[in-house]
Amino acid sequence: MAEESTRLRLRQLTLEDYPALARLMDQVYHDIGGAWPEETIATLIRLFPEGQLVIEDNGTLIATALTVKVSYDRFSNPHRYEDLITDDKVRSHSRKGDALYGLDVFVDPEYRGYRLGRRLYEARKDLCREENLRAILAGGRLPGYTNYADKMTVTEYIAEVEARTIYDPILTFQLSNGFDVKRLLVKYLPEDESSRGYATLLEWDNILYQPEDDGDWPRRSVVRLGVVQRRMRSARSVEDLLSQVEFFIDSLSDYRADFAVLPEFFSAPLMGLKTDLNSVEAVRYLASFTEEIRDAMADMAVSYNINIIGGSMPLEEDGRIYNVAYLMRRDGSVEQQKKIHITPHERKDWAIQGGDGLRIFDTDAGRIGILICYDVEFPELGRLLAEQGMEILFVPFWTDTKNGYLRVRHCAQARAIENECYVAISGSVGNLPRVDNVDIQYAQSAVFSPSDFYFPHDGTISESVPNTEMLLFADIDLEKLKLLHSEGSVTNIRDRRKDLYSLVWKGKEELDP
Repeated sequence: MAEESTRLRLRQLTLEDYPALARLMDQVYHDIGGAWPEETIATLIRLFPEGQLVIEDNGTLIATALTVKVSYDRFSNPHRYEDLITDDKVRSHSRKGDALYGLDVFVDPEYRGYRLGRRLYEARKDLCREENLRAILAGGRLPGYTNYADKMTVTEYIAEVEARTIYDPILTFQLSNGFDVKRLLVKYLPEDESSRGYATLLEWDNILYQPEDDGDWPRRSVVRLGVVQRRMRSARSVEDLLSQVEFFIDSLSDYRADFAVLPEFFSAPLMGLKTDLNSVEAVRYLASFTEEIRDAMADMAVSYNINIIGGSMPLEEDGRIYNVAYLMRRDGSVEQQKKIHITPHERKDWAIQGGDGLRIFDTDAGRIGILICYDVEFPELGRLLAEQGMEILFVPFWTDTKNGYLRVRHCAQARAIENECYVAISGSVGNLPRVDNVDIQYAQSAVFSPSDFYFPHDGTISESVPNTEMLLFADIDLEKLKLLHSEGSVTNIRDRRKDLYSLVWKGKEELDP
């Protein structure tokens, strides 16, 4: 074969290809029976033409992948090759199957080294995604075991191949293509003497698979985030404050945002209604408005059809003051996340207490977590949420200086990378000269992504102008997170060394999944 004349083409197998296919199968499988009958190939083409693929070079067939559709529950359990196909019959193709089963992949020996097998496997994966199937299954022979059968058991051999201390021409290839060994198959192909009849059941999971019944919330792929960078201004009353908030919610809704996130302590201007209170009294006074504001914003979430992360507000419970963020869904439900780590300023000047619970929230636009300002500087919380499947982390913050802001920003971006999720941070700007301890603010709100090929090169999807009141929009793709988890250039979540360390939630309130 002359490399400069190579012209490769991937296409579906046709019955006219059978003579070339048979010659290739006889060449590759001379030790286990050679070519399948033409009738068997014709049946595969008739039942599932999309699954029968070939690669040709200048019209000459040089590689083939043969595939059927099966029931995952049936063939993820022990079986034999003859349960799938025999010399004269295709036995297990199911038009309603929820998984692909790779019957065979073979390549002309003269073309080995061109990674044609990998190309066929990628085509199979594309087919699995297109048809929304659960997985690809395959029974992998172990032809290299014949050289080690008198030295080790088959399970020891598989472990050595997985550790890459032994090379097996089939298993090594399968592992390099993202397949995992699920179980050992005994007497899978009894005539396969080099494998001693053994095979591995291999599986590639389609991380984009969506079951027909996928729970209470319909799955969304592209989600639009709306971030409010709000200038602090005086408020004459609760109604005045709510009118200001509604302006932003209305604007975000006009652009069809799925989420609106407000800054930490966005209700602080109400402390200016009474200027004769000390700081502890002022924050308790502010807390007296929280339930009214929460209920009004819950109504906005429904009427404007948008999920609202209501920044944060002080809440009095049993004589204690907490810093609380509310999630107000557009279906009318409301939940809360208390700030866990309290800054020295909050503790000293406002006597705020830390909460004891950590929540993950399901919404119609993804699984989310909320960490208020200082909480994002503690990586343990983000990791605990990631272990519960968090896709988007919202961080309402309030910082008065640029160095304080940069702590929040850099930690938020680190959480996006290490937990393979999106992070949106929302802060306030301007000043409130009549409100003690809330004099000035510094912010540059932003939306961050993980750092990999699927995302912006600097991990920043969108960011605001510093210290300017504005709305920020960012469209994020949740499906890219699934690809990252499985196929990223690095996979932080998957590669953790759980044999060496662990993270345990010790709070009195159970970590809520």
